[in-house]
Formats: sequence, structure tokens, C-alpha cells
Amino acid sequence: MAVAVALLLLVALVSSRAANAQALPTGTGTGMYVIVGGTFSGFEGDYGQQKISGAGIYVDTNLLWRCGIETEVRRLNYPYAGESQSTLLAGPRWSFRPNGLVPYVKVLAGGGRFEFPYGYGRGDYFVVAPGAGVDLRIGQRLRLRLVDVEYQDWPQFTYGALHPYGISAGISFQVLGASRTRRSRE
Repeated sequence: MAVAVALLLLVALVSSRAANAQALPTGTGTGMYVIVGGTFSGFEGDYGQQKISGAGIYVDTNLLWRCGIETEVRRLNYPYAGESQSTLLAGPRWSFRPNGLVPYVKVLAGGGRFEFPYGYGRGDYFVVAPGAGVDLRIGQRLRLRLVDVEYQDWPQFTYGALHPYGISAGISFQVLGASRTRRSRE
């Protein structure tokens, strides 16, 4: 009986030492955060084969460590006659690294408004916009949007499907959530 108790104490002592040898967790929490940013965009308009440019605002809401929702509002102006394209799009976004360069992909959908030349009219259309890009983390809360590439499909446009595409660049600030990511705690 004394041997069994001694063996049991020895097993308990060894297992408690082994439990202390486990690796520390790489992070805590889900990685939730909210980022608000602004961009400048240059697009090929696909209506009159014109180059168009303008500004936008975006909000990235990460619900989990690498998955989230991006919402963006953009207005692009044609160089003459008062034409413009405006979009309000939202959809899932997946990022691949939490530190340094942060590549991501997104699939957005929503509404687009097209202002026709010389104020002749305007139309509201459904828009789908897959895209990808790279952000650069600078410090704990600041990011540069180095490049964001987007291809839009306006399938119900008045004169046939419209397919503008282009790039954007900008800057953002993390307004909510932990200021550090999982890997930065290692």
C-alpha cells in the first residue's frame, strides 16, 4: 500500500512538472478590430474608355483573426461633362498575415450610381467587385494601404454590362480592438 501511494505521488509530481513545460499561448482573444481609412483611386471607367479618379472611405471590421467585413464608399469622376460613378459596397475580407505586410482578398457587392453626361440622368445599379491588396502596418494602430486592386461588374447597366477596374492607395487608423496581433505577442 505504501508503495502504491509513493508511486501515485511520484506520477503526480512528474506530471505537474510536465504541465509546466508546455509552450505559452501565442495570443488571447479573437483578434477583433475596426479600421477606418481613406483612399485615392485611379480606374479605367469602361464607359467611353476614360480614365477616372476620385476618393473613397473604407471600414474593415475583423470579427475573427483573419476574417472580416470590408465596407467601402467611393466616388470616381470623369474628366469632363459631369459624369461620375459612385459605389457603396460591402462583403467578406480575408487577410493572410497579422504583421508587417498584410495581404488580403475581398468580394464586395452593393449599389452603384452612374451620373450620365451633361446631367441627362442617372441610374442606380447592382455592383459586384472582387479584389485584393496589401496593407503595411506602421506601429500599433496605423496602416498604409499600399495597393488595392478591384474589378467591378455592373451587370445591369443601361447600355450593357459595365466593367470598371483600377487601383487605390491610402491610409487607415485602427479605432477599436487590441492594438497588437497574435504574432506580435510572441
